[in-house]
Amino acid sequence: MATVLPAYPDAGADDAAPRRLSTLHAPVDQIFRSTARGSGTFVLVIMALVGAFLTMNAAKAISSVGVVKFVTTQEWSPETNHFGIAAVLSGTIMIALVALVVAVPLSLGASLFITEVATGRARTLMTSAIDLMAAVPSVVYGLWGLSFLQLKLVPFAEWLSTYFGWIPIFKVTGADPSNPLPDPSLYTSSTFIAGLIVAMMIIPIQTSMMRESFSRAPQGEREGAYALGATKWGVIRKVVLPFGKGGIIGGIMLGLGRALGETIAIYLVISPLYHINFHILQNGSDSVAAMIALRYSEANDFSMSALMAAGLALFLLTMLINFSASTIIARSRSGAESEV
Repeated sequence: MATVLPAYPDAGADDAAPRRLSTLHAPVDQIFRSTARGSGTFVLVIMALVGAFLTMNAAKAISSVGVVKFVTTQEWSPETNHFGIAAVLSGTIMIALVALVVAVPLSLGASLFITEVATGRARTLMTSAIDLMAAVPSVVYGLWGLSFLQLKLVPFAEWLSTYFGWIPIFKVTGADPSNPLPDPSLYTSSTFIAGLIVAMMIIPIQTSMMRESFSRAPQGEREGAYALGATKWGVIRKVVLPFGKGGIIGGIMLGLGRALGETIAIYLVISPLYHINFHILQNGSDSVAAMIALRYSEANDFSMSALMAAGLALFLLTMLINFSASTIIARSRSGAESEV
């Protein structure tokens, strides 16, 4: 039996065209979409206005010394037209890095314990305690660090300097390990102490975000892993952690943004030092936000412009970190690489 093919018109002989499909949204959906779009646009406008405000007010100071000198100068003396953010910006980054090194393992462990190990009332109490820590004002952390934590950490800082001083970041200039009466003032108000205080402040934020991400790991994949003989650690390693990768990155970046912008706690603890200091155990450090808080009340017009320039640098750094985090999270969606 011969096969009969349908008769197709020649190319261009008809006016057939794909039909455009349109979606009709319910009034409630339209209101929600408009509200969400307006809220997002409003946030972007506010952020742009903040950037424009800082730029306009910082233009006078930056133009007087130049961008290169402003970024590379360590001293801060607007009265003599000799100032820059090299020291305070490096101090800000060092404090934030110390805080992350301490906070990330603790946050990751706490969030995994709450979601994978703790049950019942213990889980509820730990979750409430983490949320309560996030609500404590930063000035309370600063006062606690100044009056209690710093005194307890000085002996540990001395021990680190004595036995690990051959590592540059743990070296303390002027410290003599053989001296039976060491000078504790060499170890107070340091980057290390400020970083630990900031770590206590960002642990609740990171833990809450990671915990929420881990709790959403698919139950089916968990049960499938157990059915194949996986241990508790195997389920965490093969299912929970890959699924929560986006939450881990987001929590770390959110904590980093908080650490970079922290003001009062650092202001209460550190001893201002306008010199790049990579020795985290040694007395003296500074941050952009703490410097602005310290010098704001006594600033004249030009000094205020210089402070605005420092704030603009911190604003741009924070935006760069946030956009980088968004890009990383977008490329590593939670669950994209989970496997049994």
